[in-house]
Amino acid sequence: MSIVATVLIVVGIVGTGTVSGVFFAFSGFVVQGLDRLPPADAARAMREINVTAPRPPLMLALFGTGLVLVVLVVLGFVGQLADATWWVIAAAIVYVAGAVGVTAGANVPRNNRLAAVPEADAAALAAAWHEFRAAWLAWNHVRWLASAAACAGLVVPLVVPLVAP
Repeated sequence: MSIVATVLIVVGIVGTGTVSGVFFAFSGFVVQGLDRLPPADAARAMREINVTAPRPPLMLALFGTGLVLVVLVVLGFVGQLADATWWVIAAAIVYVAGAVGVTAGANVPRNNRLAAVPEADAAALAAAWHEFRAAWLAWNHVRWLASAAACAGLVVPLVVPLVAP
């Protein structure tokens, strides 16, 4: 495996691990913290989080990591990854589908529906939070686990040569 491929795999590990950590935080305690608020306030807080989330730190981690994995897949198809090719392809598929795809197809549309509820209507915000929370959190669990699995998949080709006889 080339040094460029090795460096890109390490960047992919850091990226998928970072994204997994962000999603884990929401699954592990952020949403539960929001649940301690009155439902309308939880909806307002999540709306504010959703305003700040699509900025460079998260977007670079989420989409930059996806781009690195796509580059690695290309390197795999041109023979630059040796025995790591299938691990990298599997990790890339899991990450792009489970983190990027689920974000775009499930979580962001829910965020947009929550954002569309009138700010002044506390009852509508509370109802929207109850409708939003369970499905958004379930899809966030998918994003978290997909990112973690992709991270683990990228670690394998770096570790196996170290432990193989």
